[in-house]
Amino acid sequence: MTDRYHHGDLRRALIDAAVEAIAESGPSALSLRAVAKGAGVSHAAPAHHFGDKAGLLTAVAAEGYDRFADALDRAWEATGDFIEVGIAYVRFAIDNKAYFETMFRPELLHEDDPDLARAEARSRAALIRGSGEPKPGPGGEMPEFNANALGAWSLVHGFAGLLMAGNFPPSVAADPEGALREIAKHVRFG
Repeated sequence: MTDRYHHGDLRRALIDAAVEAIAESGPSALSLRAVAKGAGVSHAAPAHHFGDKAGLLTAVAAEGYDRFADALDRAWEATGDFIEVGIAYVRFAIDNKAYFETMFRPELLHEDDPDLARAEARSRAALIRGSGEPKPGPGGEMPEFNANALGAWSLVHGFAGLLMAGNFPPSVAADPEGALREIAKHVRFG
């Protein structure tokens, strides 16, 4: 094997190789041996660095959630528009499919990982900003979730999943942002 690893950041090389492998065959099919080969390191390097496949996938998911939160934050800061945050959600899914597919597969991850929990919380906060405050129930109790945020998340996540699976007509696939903006005109949260 030619040793391509020489730049000093094994973690980065392994995550990059994992993202490439996930893009080709999905997170479930990820092989530590293939990741090592893709990074140009010994087959033991990924396990040594991440412990196991779930550890590597957890690192990919945590990085994905951080990138996701950055994209959502940029959309909010640029527009102050909750709909545009939803558009950024879908655009992230399209442009970062390997990360996106890994992030939403908790059965493949170490859910108790503190970096993952921090990144998930950060992305959740970025997503719900602008969705309005949850309203108290009839007895004044606060709900466990913000119905506006949960509804919007369900809409954009479902839209992204259907789009990436090829379930929409060509006109929607050609302009997903326009289609989502049109849908948003007909959906009321709150």
